[in-house]
Amino acid sequence: MSFYSTRRESPDTDWQTVLMQGLPPDNGLYMPTSIKPLPPEFWSQLPQYSFTELAYEIAHCLLQDAVPPKDLHRIVADAINFDAPVYDVCPGIACLELFHGPSLAFKDFGARFMARMMSYFVTRDADTNASQRQLHILVATSGDTGGAVAQGFLNAPGIQVVILYPSQKISRIQEQQLTALGNNVTALEIEGTFDDCQAMVKQAFLDADLRRQIALSSANSINLARLIPQTFYYVRAYQQVMQRGKKVVFCVPSGNFGNLCAGLIALKMGLPAAHFIAANNANNTFTQYLQTALFEARPSVQTLSNAMDVGNPSNLQRIQDLYNNDINALRHDLSAYSFDDAQTLQAIQHVWREYQYLICPHTAVAWLGLQAYLTQYPEEREQTQGIFLATAHPVKFYDIVEPALQISVPIPDSLATLLQCPKVAHLLPPDYAALRRFLLSQQ
Repeated sequence: MSFYSTRRESPDTDWQTVLMQGLPPDNGLYMPTSIKPLPPEFWSQLPQYSFTELAYEIAHCLLQDAVPPKDLHRIVADAINFDAPVYDVCPGIACLELFHGPSLAFKDFGARFMARMMSYFVTRDADTNASQRQLHILVATSGDTGGAVAQGFLNAPGIQVVILYPSQKISRIQEQQLTALGNNVTALEIEGTFDDCQAMVKQAFLDADLRRQIALSSANSINLARLIPQTFYYVRAYQQVMQRGKKVVFCVPSGNFGNLCAGLIALKMGLPAAHFIAANNANNTFTQYLQTALFEARPSVQTLSNAMDVGNPSNLQRIQDLYNNDINALRHDLSAYSFDDAQTLQAIQHVWREYQYLICPHTAVAWLGLQAYLTQYPEEREQTQGIFLATAHPVKFYDIVEPALQISVPIPDSLATLLQCPKVAHLLPPDYAALRRFLLSQQ
């Protein structure tokens, strides 16, 4: 299997290069040269598969011969050792709970898979090359990516992790999950927005002189390795509702659009989903793009659903590439809606009051997106199984959920311990030169 850049100005390359480089030299994003449908027997036998088995089949279909089957199965089994259950909130509407991993967020799927895949290549190459350089993972986070990457790569041999996050723009729990672990994980607190963090990371990957001195890779959703395991849980969700005989519609809370892009890749692989919905907060550049066919990046604004505070989503390139820049084809498979903070709070309160189900602000935006779709197409309601994605455990946003509901959200023991640890972070201006100096000082 080979991979190409969405800009098509860099040569095609192999999986190890995609994994380790993260970003092509032409500043595009890597994609597989072909996305093959899963075979008919996979779908007919799907009810009998375990989560690990179906995940392996999807990974093998996407990666082909890039990793020996035995090693790939071991990587998948070790990474995806927790479930993605579907919880029925009310008739016809279910929640895909993606917060059962160690950092209580959906990004555990991508981070754990990537960490084990990278460790596989680093360890293999170290056995044959004594001069193999230590790998530096450089990642920007708007919230949940940082904690998932920190947990996924913690103490990984031969790997150092540097995480950039916007100062005072993520929750306390999110901040603790990436600043309190130490060991091979370093946090950089940037005096700016997530877009500033992301731009600094991208500039580092395009700095040829820096990359001659430091082996860099990314764990953001700009790295295709993050998206591959995210396809797994869409199929797992379908597996749990396929016997109901309804059309399946997924609603995805969307910021940098890696999660949604993974769902659309699964769709290209044959996932029998009838439709997808992108749910935006006030950072609604994608919703406007789908409505007008014109994309205009804007500075991000801070909201209650902070992991979605992205004004220039990187993975739009991938989505456009999947659909050959055909906006009408994209509209056939995808709708988009956006909601403000007041609506988000109302959704948290409504779902708790009516169904005694706790949701975080991001999940609330997904609930709203599904409701908007069913309201716009009321004739679809009876035959539709709606699934909205819960991307984070509500405890990660207790400072929002508790005042909204006037209740206490129990904190898991592992998280309570982490909250007692001291925060350790390096404060930097939103300036690439400062990041470059810091990276070189760590050599």
